[in-house]
Amino acid sequence: MNRTEAMATITSTKRSAGQLGFWAAILTVAVAAVFAVIAIPTPARSGPFCGSACVPYPYVDVAQFIPGDYLWLVPGILLAAIFVVLMGSIHAYAAEPKRIYSRIGLSFAVAYAVVILVDYFLQLTVVLPSLQAGETDGLSLFTQYDPHGLFIALESLGYAMLTIALLFAAPAFAGGRAERAIRWLFVSSFVLMVAAFVGLAVVRRDLVAFEVTVLMITWIVLIPSGALLGIVFRRAGHGLDAEPRTDSRRAEAAR
Repeated sequence: MNRTEAMATITSTKRSAGQLGFWAAILTVAVAAVFAVIAIPTPARSGPFCGSACVPYPYVDVAQFIPGDYLWLVPGILLAAIFVVLMGSIHAYAAEPKRIYSRIGLSFAVAYAVVILVDYFLQLTVVLPSLQAGETDGLSLFTQYDPHGLFIALESLGYAMLTIALLFAAPAFAGGRAERAIRWLFVSSFVLMVAAFVGLAVVRRDLVAFEVTVLMITWIVLIPSGALLGIVFRRAGHGLDAEPRTDSRRAEAAR
């Protein structure tokens, strides 16, 4: 393949990534916003953040809270699938020297999606029907109401891996102001996640405190960065480059 053909292939790949990435970014903003709007007002029924109508151990007397307390899981499932598409688009958009980082980021994104999809899907298809049917023996460890249960642990792990995915995707953006803002948001999400994990562990707070914090970090980062990604991908999808990429400038200077 000669240089002209290689450049044409790169341009075509970036346009395809831009077109798909634009819609993935828009959906990320919309779904993350809906996720936050539904989840934040949903009351905590147990643990340190429960203010009223708290459910005691074994956390199975919750029939009156169904299905309201489970609605927030639906946008969480959608976000996991969309995020993988978004990260795949970022990987295709990244300059070749940066793809080692975006590939690692995509791998963590897949890990996040698998953990969250399994965690949330089991709640909706196993735990919820079991609670409704009164089949509650041995179920407490698996419910979302147990502040020391598997649900909280898996959710915390999943969103921590999402921030790691964003950290490794950050080097893909090395252009103008929009890309620098995306890179800053991506790196900040990881820094905040680590600070929250360490800080809450030092003060000996329950894992549920970290789960709530990392969820907030996810929403705060994904909504503005998704909007910025929409701008970047839209330009890439139209073959525009209003913000010259650092890698391109360096290559041009070397020639």
